[in-house]
Amino acid sequence: MALSLFPCNASLLHPQNHHHHQQGVKARSRSLEAVKNLLTSVGITSITTSPHLSLHNGNWVKLICGASFEDVVDVRNLSLVYTLAGVDCIDCAAEASVVSAVNEGIGMARGIVSIRRPWVMISVNDDEDLHFRKAEFDPEDCPLDCARPCERVCPANAISLSSRDSGAQKTFEGGVIVERCYGCGRCFPVCPYDKIREVTYVRDATATSELLKRNDVDAVEIHTSGRQSHMFRELWNRLEDSIGHVNLVAVSLPDLGDSTVSSMNMMYSIMEPHLHCYNLWQLDGRPMSGDIGRGATREAIKFATRLAALKDRPSGFLQLAGGTNFQTIDGLEKEGLFQKTFLLENCWSEVSEAKSYGSPPALIGGVAYGGYARKIVGRVLHKMQSQLDVIHVEEHPEYLLEALREAIALVGTVKCYNKLSYQLS
Repeated sequence: MALSLFPCNASLLHPQNHHHHQQGVKARSRSLEAVKNLLTSVGITSITTSPHLSLHNGNWVKLICGASFEDVVDVRNLSLVYTLAGVDCIDCAAEASVVSAVNEGIGMARGIVSIRRPWVMISVNDDEDLHFRKAEFDPEDCPLDCARPCERVCPANAISLSSRDSGAQKTFEGGVIVERCYGCGRCFPVCPYDKIREVTYVRDATATSELLKRNDVDAVEIHTSGRQSHMFRELWNRLEDSIGHVNLVAVSLPDLGDSTVSSMNMMYSIMEPHLHCYNLWQLDGRPMSGDIGRGATREAIKFATRLAALKDRPSGFLQLAGGTNFQTIDGLEKEGLFQKTFLLENCWSEVSEAKSYGSPPALIGGVAYGGYARKIVGRVLHKMQSQLDVIHVEEHPEYLLEALREAIALVGTVKCYNKLSYQLS
């Protein structure tokens, strides 16, 4: 028996309700058609390449859902929107439910239009790391006259407090919504009573190794300080059996100044004997800050500019992260780094890459967007959820269309989409 797409048979509705129902169906149909027309006019489905070719060409885009962000509803919707926008990779927490949410979003996007599947990446850490922490506090310890600045500064809407009358006294209830907190740390300094604590953790390597064996996980990213070789080696050895299942291994590291390249070479020497796929270095400029303001991207650009000029760094694509936003590509263009190819004498490993593709690879493989990407689309998603009390963005294509325009405008700075087509659609 065929299932109805609607909660009741339209013929049983009151005539006036039936009219409104039909109008709603037609409006949604028009909005979904507008989504498809937008994708056609931008040409996303026809110009997207394989993720590896995007890295080679310098127009790779990765969406960072967040190594600690585990709100599966938002992760699913973000994955749907950014898959349609043409990203090459979606990076998420190494948690089975989150990985499934990413793949559900991708599947829904590919059900709307025929578009190539982005790689799914999971993130793990070898030691304490800013990306692997949560905020924590007991709301009952908060004074009732507190202005609650923590709620206002949280970019993830991960703190919710309300007063509760327990009879003898009033207290706050709520606190940190753990699955939404991704550890940005902005709430720590603003608490006037110093009540908020930092809880750090290290992802379980055994569980991560099992996730990498799934056929819907394509890449892994190791977050490291780059200073503790034994910690990196220990994690790599524990992941070793599962590395053969992935297409890409990424290492995310901060700018270590003069010791950056020696640290990269050390880590590459550990990986190389069992590295039978592509590898990437994520240059983490100013972690989790892209949504703060225009200037947040400067550190990532500075990091990339210095590293791209060095000849003795190990093999692997370079990708910006940490503070990336709408200004990042402008900054790379000013430095002459956007989609500029290698001079082959710079790095011997790129010679074979050039022979494989008939051209040398780009100096900078691409850009990863995290906080800024989530912010611009999240505004639309949260508006939809608060106004309509629905959780799946495709159920209201008018919101999908609005979110998609935001995503395409950002991804398009790297992919060089036709601006006129999505600004006027």
